[in-house]
Amino acid sequence: MTINLNKLANAVRFLSIDAVQKANSGHPGMPMGMADVATVLFKDHLRFNPQNPSWVNRDRFILSAGHGSMLLYSLLYLTGYKDFTLKELKNFRQMNSICAGHPEYKKNSGIETTTGPLGQGLGNAVGLAVGEEIYRKKFSSSIVDHKTYAIASDGDLMEGISHEAMSLAGHLKLKNLIVFFDNNKISIDGPTSLSVSDDYKKRFESYGWNYLEVNGHNYKQISNAIKKASKSKKPNIISCKTVIGFGSPNKSGKSSSHGSPLGDEEIALVKKKLKWPHASFEVPEEILKAWRKIGEKGSILEKKWSSNLNKKNSKIKKEFESIQKNINLKNLDSLINIEKEKYFNERPIKATRECSSMTIEVVTKLLPEIIGGSADLSGSNNTKTKNSKVISSKNFSGNYIHYGVREHGMAAAMNGLALYGGLIPYGGTFLIFSDYCKPSIRLSALMGLKVIYIFSHDSIGLGEDGPTHQPIEQLAGLRAIPNLNVFRPADINETLECWQVALKSKNTPSAIALSRQKLPYINPSHTKENKSELGAYIVSATSQNNMVTLVASGSEVELALQAQKELKEVNIDSKVVSMPCQELFNQQSIIYRNKIINKDVPVITIEASSVSSWEKYSENNMGIETFGESAPFKEVYNHFNLTSAKIVELAKKIITK
Repeated sequence: MTINLNKLANAVRFLSIDAVQKANSGHPGMPMGMADVATVLFKDHLRFNPQNPSWVNRDRFILSAGHGSMLLYSLLYLTGYKDFTLKELKNFRQMNSICAGHPEYKKNSGIETTTGPLGQGLGNAVGLAVGEEIYRKKFSSSIVDHKTYAIASDGDLMEGISHEAMSLAGHLKLKNLIVFFDNNKISIDGPTSLSVSDDYKKRFESYGWNYLEVNGHNYKQISNAIKKASKSKKPNIISCKTVIGFGSPNKSGKSSSHGSPLGDEEIALVKKKLKWPHASFEVPEEILKAWRKIGEKGSILEKKWSSNLNKKNSKIKKEFESIQKNINLKNLDSLINIEKEKYFNERPIKATRECSSMTIEVVTKLLPEIIGGSADLSGSNNTKTKNSKVISSKNFSGNYIHYGVREHGMAAAMNGLALYGGLIPYGGTFLIFSDYCKPSIRLSALMGLKVIYIFSHDSIGLGEDGPTHQPIEQLAGLRAIPNLNVFRPADINETLECWQVALKSKNTPSAIALSRQKLPYINPSHTKENKSELGAYIVSATSQNNMVTLVASGSEVELALQAQKELKEVNIDSKVVSMPCQELFNQQSIIYRNKIINKDVPVITIEASSVSSWEKYSENNMGIETFGESAPFKEVYNHFNLTSAKIVELAKKIITK
């Protein structure tokens, strides 16, 4: 028995309506409006396998319009993903349900990425599409040949990140990227005409996209557009003219259907209009069977693909499987130790941005899956090395992306690269511009992705560029994000160690803040132990009975060591602690933390930024609570009293209290 598309689509609609109504919270309008598009896509075009949601060669489906989450959850339930049961749909927006208010990434679930903040999914989709091109170039289209689909709303396309992401996608000619634009002309405030007058066709074509337009409720038009897009040599956007709240006699086409339950009376009217005479959450057996049969096609597709992969020579097959699992990471420790020993003998005086570049050059030889980049600051971030080969629209065999001045787009794309699987992305900009990346960094942390953010020019030490470019509150802001390791290394040794931790991290992204100015080598002895992994450690102690502990990060460790010498000259013993990562230090045992920072001894913290993240360690915090100044960096440090003399002065004052 063949089930018509109307019935398949209505199953999606009513599951969405019912879940929102039961939760008394959510967004029914978008799933009702896009059910027809999603049904055509899943039934006839999308390559997926509910039995193996992480199948490498699956098509990726991104719901950038994350407020319409019930559209996705309904589709995943209907097609047979094991995590999505009817019970879970009934628990929509409830504690511990996988059916959260907005889609939240969970590996092997069918949810490809966390969306909700509008525009993020679009940026992720670009990264996923780049990942596909990299893999396809490396292993051929006979092994990697899939597409990335995304549904974007009017709101997604208003967000600034959409311009950044789509411009980059057009530049790279990501032909396997297909975006469905839910063009219902409604936002929360009312009709989009209140705030938008864009000529979308001109906009997207100017980016280098292929623009198609369809009636979002006409199955034939939708399918034909997908077929055309699949043959395009450019990224594709299909403008789907839809009616928000489709089928609702009183709320369709209105903002009232966007973010509120329809109500029992209106649901009864929708059922009557769409001829759905079934109870709440009821999907007739024949319709559910038809949907499950759609889901079963993926197992056949994967078996054919696996058979093809097994026919490849063993070298290609082994490389394909090993790169996905980051097999070469097991050799990272020995590589880093070799480098540490070398630089202990050389004791170089270098800016940590240079140290990071030296590290990148070494680790990229070991790990071909590392994909670097910068937001138009390659030479300043030192993110581009001799091993960097630029990725372009004509050649995806490289390992470095010029993101342009698109910090937010870069960060979201890196999330997509990490989500693709087997790739380790890093990208650089100035620390001050981490603010432009913040929403995507937050989602990196929320999803637990291995993404490495390189932030150079990390303090007033950048000098003459002045307060617009001197970060003050940025480190504290980044440290406030849960599940993000914020590193600020003091020399080449710590830089190597911080990179080592970042690359080995499984579920925590990293931000590495790096100096512009040159810094001395600080470690008095060589050890294979990664001390930065502990978050903080003792660099130098002039006695076992120290009168004061000086705690610093990055460039200010040098100041603390100089102050220690000056304190010794006046018979004051002290201990200098380098704290490259507060988050890792906070995770150590209480015994270790007390060993490093003994609260029975006065503690002074020193960092050329806001003191707010240091107040948990001490009441005596030297930092900056205003904006910076434009001058040579040593003069700026003097202006803000960040000198060894001022550290000594404060230490004396505290000790003599």
